[in-house]
Amino acid sequence: MAENKRDYYEVLGVDKNADEAALKKAYRVLAKKYHPDMNPGDAEAEKKFKEASEAYAVLSDPEKRRQYDQFGHAAFEQGGPGAGGFGGFGGFDFGGDMGDIFGDIFGDLFGGGRRRGGSQGPMQGANLRTSVRVTFEEAIFGCEKEIELNLKDECTKCHGTGAKPGTSPETCPKCGGKGQVVFTQQSLFGTVQNVQTCPDCHGTGKIIRDKCPDCGGTGYTSSRKKIKVTVPAGIDNGQSIRIREKGEPGTNGGPRGDLLVEVVVGRHPIFQRQDMNIYSTVPMTYAQAALGGDIRISTVDGDILYTVKPGTQTDTKVRFKGKGVPSLRNKNVRGDHYVTLVIEVPTKLNEAAKQALREFDQATGNSLGQAAEKKPSEKGKKKGFMDKLKETFED
Repeated sequence: MAENKRDYYEVLGVDKNADEAALKKAYRVLAKKYHPDMNPGDAEAEKKFKEASEAYAVLSDPEKRRQYDQFGHAAFEQGGPGAGGFGGFGGFDFGGDMGDIFGDIFGDLFGGGRRRGGSQGPMQGANLRTSVRVTFEEAIFGCEKEIELNLKDECTKCHGTGAKPGTSPETCPKCGGKGQVVFTQQSLFGTVQNVQTCPDCHGTGKIIRDKCPDCGGTGYTSSRKKIKVTVPAGIDNGQSIRIREKGEPGTNGGPRGDLLVEVVVGRHPIFQRQDMNIYSTVPMTYAQAALGGDIRISTVDGDILYTVKPGTQTDTKVRFKGKGVPSLRNKNVRGDHYVTLVIEVPTKLNEAAKQALREFDQATGNSLGQAAEKKPSEKGKKKGFMDKLKETFED
């Protein structure tokens, strides 16, 4: 009955003003999630799939949607305004060829009655991935690295055919050289065509009866090769460098794939990086902080002298403009270097140094003696049991 059905808009999770594109997008998500082929034996998933399909079939049809907006589910019940022609699956007839909707939404996933072109044409090879380690400074200023890895090349004996010299690959009898096979199956919407890669030739459209002894029928041989990698200035940890056409060979005359080299940047004992900026902490003595003076600060460009102002407090931050990381797009544009100045407290002092500090403390407020002066007096001290007992005997 109508009162037991959920609102169609609620089923698809869309607003009542949703356009055709929004409806299709919502249905695509639900249909892929709950399709019986993706959830074999799951009755609850099948129920949700039917519910979503019914909602989409109504809301995607302008006339049916108008009737539903006016009368609700009652529009399609027996005797209702839109009841004519409805029935069948779940008390609802999707009408016409639902395969048009089904195929339009699922495309490559389920076929939808659409034939795709064969895969025996030229195809680019797969990409390869590797990594290279660089130091912190190498990542800042760029460098050249050399890596070794196994690369495939066309077999020189069979010239990439995979067939033994004197023989040739044959057309696959299963797919007729198309690289794909089409089969039909019955679904909730009737007969649906599915397209899959041919299991015999694996999409090549060819069968090799006599395989090349050097490459084993693959058409390629592997060898260890050295490749130079140009690491650009400013690259960060985890970023990759793409080297064109150094990946797997293509098939049927297609181009090679690419080589993706991930850069692993080593840690620096002093510097830390965040985007294009560099951060570090530099110690200064108490005398330098109080009286001022020159301190040596390390940067990626080398050491520089910085004049500390008298009375500089600990955790003071200093900015060195243009001493940071270069931009990957323009190495002449650089970030900044931020330095935090921290007063370093000495841990080992001789007696002369200790005495000098005591004299300095007395001259600047006697902070060491103030604590002793604020000790509680004996007069205000609370008397204990033994003190009271002693007073009794003295009296």
